[in-house]
Amino acid sequence: MRSCDVYWLGRLPYEPAWRLQTAMVAAVKRGDMGFSLLLLEHPSVFTLGRRADGSNLLWSEARCQSEGVDVVRSDRGGDATYHGPGQLVGYPIVDLADLNMDVWQYVRNLERSLISYLRTVGIESAGGPPGLAGVWVGPDKIAAIGVKLSQSVASHGFALNLTTDLRIFNEGIVPCGLADRRATSVAAVGGPSLDVESSARAFTPHFGECFQSETRWFDSARLQSLGEVAGDAVETLESRF
Repeated sequence: MRSCDVYWLGRLPYEPAWRLQTAMVAAVKRGDMGFSLLLLEHPSVFTLGRRADGSNLLWSEARCQSEGVDVVRSDRGGDATYHGPGQLVGYPIVDLADLNMDVWQYVRNLERSLISYLRTVGIESAGGPPGLAGVWVGPDKIAAIGVKLSQSVASHGFALNLTTDLRIFNEGIVPCGLADRRATSVAAVGGPSLDVESSARAFTPHFGECFQSETRWFDSARLQSLGEVAGDAVETLESRF
């Protein structure tokens, strides 16, 4: 069985986390790192993926500032989404060739891992039909998925709404560019009020099972070996831990 190194990063701003992913992708390509999973939450931020033209960002720059929500253009797939407190974010960094998967199989496994975890907290959910990647409870999306491939190395990943502020999510953007769909959360569908770090640790075995991998937890200080390649991402981690 392959292994997957798992890191809890706490609450980390989006852009340092993005730079950290970029450094890890480069390390995987060099053969210096293997399969890894970063688990964290972000301060409030709207991100616009590669397909986004900005039309699905509904709030003005001034409104975003007044609400304390940053706006970042990202290189992940997908359109507009929201990250914020009360949301479990997962960024697997992995060479899909090592998993013997194409990107669609990979996305389906991400969905399966989240569906399996949600079942343990009493929520039945399902993956989306073709063109609607993510995890859904009825017509509403409870987890978004957006992936980037660099050659065969995947980054970015998923965001599972636990106690997320859905007002920001559903008023500030058209989530994932789907005007007829809404975002929901574990709390909003009657599930328990879940702490993000506890959920990260409870979710990890489901991830390992779906990817047939042994999950091994490491302190985030181990990522400091990336040094200057990760820039202020590592400095941000050092200031937190």
